[in-house]
Amino acid sequence: MKYIKRWSLMHSNREENDMEHTMEVTIIAHALALIGNKKFDKNYNIECVLNYALYHECSEVITGDLPTPVKYFNKDINVAYKDLETLASKKLVATLDEFLQEDYEKALLPDKESEEYKIVKCADKISAYIKCIDEVNVGNKEFKKAYNSIGKEVKSIDIPEVKYFIDNILPSFTKSLDELD
Repeated sequence: MKYIKRWSLMHSNREENDMEHTMEVTIIAHALALIGNKKFDKNYNIECVLNYALYHECSEVITGDLPTPVKYFNKDINVAYKDLETLASKKLVATLDEFLQEDYEKALLPDKESEEYKIVKCADKISAYIKCIDEVNVGNKEFKKAYNSIGKEVKSIDIPEVKYFIDNILPSFTKSLDELD
């Protein structure tokens, strides 16, 4: 897998690659889906959540990563980039043997209206916030604005399993290893 600097406009104390980010998003999405299913009587398809999370950055192998401030600078850029991501995902699927294409197409071109996709998007946002927490905790002031804005976004998500994660799990990411009980 191609490694891409995720925070290319900001100086990080620790660089993160797509594989690390993908694993973190997958773990968080899995936790959110389990919390939703077990605590809030949701009916997330766990396999679908895991597949969406595992493959959510694959199009970047072709497109590269566009920094968030650029990606969301205006609607036209955002729409064009989303279209480019879709084309890249379709190209990746087309490179596979035909007997694999249907299954990978489901993962690489997710149903964006599904609850499973929405929970993966929440996990992706939480992962970005955790990156900001890590950077701010080691004194990187460059992440302070992102920490505040992404933190506000994450805390405004009105999904019970996300709120549960924020209240009960996320605080552990602000602590050092010695502070964890």
